Amino acid sequence: MARRPTIKDIARQAGVSESAVSFALNDRPGVSQDTRARIRRVAEELGWQPNSAARALSGERSGAVGLVLARPAHTLGVESFFLQLVSGIQEVLSAARTALLFQVVEDIDAECAVYRRWWAERRVDGVLVVDPRMRDPRPALLGQLGLPAVTIGEPETGTETETETGTETEPVPEPKPAAVVSSVRADDAGAMAQVLDHLHGLGHRRIVHIAGLPGLAHTVRRMDSLRTEAARRGLGPDQVRSVVTDYSDAEGAAATRRVLAEPGPPTALVYDNDVMAVAGSAVAAELGIPVPGRLSIVAWDDSALCRVTHPRLTALVRDTAGFGRLAAGELLAVLAGGPPGVRISEQPRLEPRESTAPPPAHTES
Repeated sequence: MARRPTIKDIARQAGVSESAVSFALNDRPGVSQDTRARIRRVAEELGWQPNSAARALSGERSGAVGLVLARPAHTLGVESFFLQLVSGIQEVLSAARTALLFQVVEDIDAECAVYRRWWAERRVDGVLVVDPRMRDPRPALLGQLGLPAVTIGEPETGTETETETGTETEPVPEPKPAAVVSSVRADDAGAMAQVLDHLHGLGHRRIVHIAGLPGLAHTVRRMDSLRTEAARRGLGPDQVRSVVTDYSDAEGAAATRRVLAEPGPPTALVYDNDVMAVAGSAVAAELGIPVPGRLSIVAWDDSALCRVTHPRLTALVRDTAGFGRLAAGELLAVLAGGPPGVRISEQPRLEPRESTAPPPAHTES
């Protein structure tokens, strides 16, 4: 195995002292510009790279940022959203020669434990925080640790909404995001308005939203937006409502089967991801319910699955990789000393396809 070059090797080949090499490679005064240039040229020729662990121990940056995903593992294998998000993140970090330390854990407590370990070991300079939650413990923890962070999605403020179970929780006070100095977010309310405009315009009056995990802030925001947009069009909770799932195809299919078996079933279903929408379409076919003849289907996130399914699924098209690029760029700017802020991603647009059409005349009043 080839031996890694050291500062001593660079000093010998450049004909200078080891301290001069240290000054030059760490941008410190003490050497002339010509000597600094010669040392850096020799270091590049030898293939020298700084030791990230040693740099972290000396108080310098580690050259890495972290991303922890606390989601059920079985929901990740077929969901395209996070693959596209990470590809956008990695595109920006790679160009900046910054590593991405990625870990999947079973729950939010395990995620917090990872942050504590990374901070203690100085493994990362900052973190990207996904899936803001109601009663989210992460902002307070990151504040205690002093670990810079950018949330992907904005923490929810206000109350949790009513779900299919008919139970309503108390208002949830949100902790101040002490260390989460920036966030990037999508316009979920605007996206839901597009979906309701489309379905209501076609004549649908009984609509069910097959939502994701109930504790996530963006799930709550979408459910609240659905209720607001329905009320704006004169539709009550007996006509338009949300049911929650874990984002998996299995729960998406089960929720579809359940709502379609009810008296006065919905004529339109809106799914929080592409996988559940495809599963719901398969359930409708199994039950002999034609799409879009008797049931219209909309997917929140477009993907190749939506475009190859028959019929092709109407979906919200957004630049998910661009969302990742925006988040990574914001974190790098924060780490460079830039001002905090909230960045809004590009507005998604609804792409009508063959899965949506007017409901049968006798089903809606």
